[in-house]
Amino acid sequence: MDEQRQPPATYEELAKMIDHSLLRPELSEQDVAEGCRIAREYGVAAVMLRPSDVDLASRWLAGSGVRLGSVAGFPHGSSTTASKLYEAQDLLRRGVKEVDMVINIGKMISREFQYVESELLQMANICHQGGAVLKVIFENAYLTEDLKIIACKICKRTDVDFAKTSTGFAPTGATMEDLRLMVRVCGDRVKVKAAGGVRTLEKALQVHQVGCARFGATATAAILDDWKAHLAAQAAPTPTGGLGPVS
Repeated sequence: MDEQRQPPATYEELAKMIDHSLLRPELSEQDVAEGCRIAREYGVAAVMLRPSDVDLASRWLAGSGVRLGSVAGFPHGSSTTASKLYEAQDLLRRGVKEVDMVINIGKMISREFQYVESELLQMANICHQGGAVLKVIFENAYLTEDLKIIACKICKRTDVDFAKTSTGFAPTGATMEDLRLMVRVCGDRVKVKAAGGVRTLEKALQVHQVGCARFGATATAAILDDWKAHLAAQAAPTPTGGLGPVS
C-alpha cells in the first residue's frame, strides 16, 4: 500500500467513496428497491442502476442525498457513438447525475484513438451540460499497459470526470497495479474509480490509499458495517482510561 495518503478519518469519508452497484441482469425490482434502501441507510455517494430502473429508483432515493447513476454503452462499449449519446440524454432527462460509459474496447485495441477521443468529448459535453459527471470504463482486462496509459491521456484531454477500471463483467476487475498506473497518469485532472473485486473493508482501504476517489461495490453493507466497528474500536477507552488511537 502507498504511504502518501492517510486512511479515512470518518465514516462519511469512506461511505462517500462508494457507488452501490445494482447492475446485474438478474436483479428483480424488489432487489433494486432493497439496494436503494441500503444506499439510503448507509449514506453512500451514488447508486449505479440499469437504465430501466432509473425512474423507480429516483422516487426511492428522493431526498436521500444519494446521487442517481446509470450506464451507457454497457457492458461492452461497442454501440455507436450516436446511441451512447442518446442513452446519456435520456438518462439525464430522467434525473441521472452520474453516467458510467464503457469505452469502445474494440476501437482502443485497433488503436483508433481519434474515434475514441471524439466519442468521449461528445459524451463529456452532454453530461456536463446536463449537470452530470461522466465516468469512462476502460475494461482493463482486455487492454495492454500502453493502451491503459493512452486511455487515461484521452480522458484528460476530453475533460471526463473519472476513469474507471472495469464493468465487473470481464474476466478480471480492479488490480492494485492498474489503479496505481491510472492514478499516476490521470494525476489531478481525472479521478479514478475502482470496480470489480472490492468486497471487503481491507480492499476498500487499499483502493483509498492508492488514490482512488470512488469504488463500486455490491458488498456495501458488509464493508460499512466493518468500518463502523473499526471506528468504534479505535474510539474505545484504553485500559488506562484514555481513548484509543484515531487512525
